[in-house]
Amino acid sequence: MVGSLRQFAAVAALSLTAAACASAPHDAFDGGYGDMAGGARVERPAHPLQCVPYARRISGIPIYGDAWTWWQQAAGRYERGDAPQPGAVLVLDGYAGPRRAHLAVVRAVISDREIRVDHANWLDQGNIHLDDPVMDVSTGNDWSEVRVFNLAAGAWGTRHYHVRGFIGPGAEDDAMRVSDSE
Repeated sequence: MVGSLRQFAAVAALSLTAAACASAPHDAFDGGYGDMAGGARVERPAHPLQCVPYARRISGIPIYGDAWTWWQQAAGRYERGDAPQPGAVLVLDGYAGPRRAHLAVVRAVISDREIRVDHANWLDQGNIHLDDPVMDVSTGNDWSEVRVFNLAAGAWGTRHYHVRGFIGPGAEDDAMRVSDSE
């Protein structure tokens, strides 16, 4: 009996520890997980994908090289900014060390604090995550820090990620022509 109680207590403690890995939605969101995930889904391609070739293909921005080099490579070639736009590439900087980044393509801007992205190889599984919710959790409401919804867990991920910025969707000279003509 005592052994069964210890075993039950160990399993319960492990369950609580695992549950702590998923967190509740950010206070800025009023709905439940089902509302948040909406049409979000994970697709398993025949061959695992990486975020860089996927972002390049979906965005149409022909930058090559590791994700952490994209921000600098975009300088002088593509719009770079701190606000999301549909079709722009979100650059998460230093998420697993100083020379590691992740790319995602903005599918839609839902509100001033929420966007939906498409990206590959999130959580290092080679899968494609479509319409994945991302929330601005920066104190200045400036998209400098985000949380990503974990579709597998049905909850917001616990980590906060630094945002380097958004690339595109247009070329830098396109942005200049628009502003010059206004």
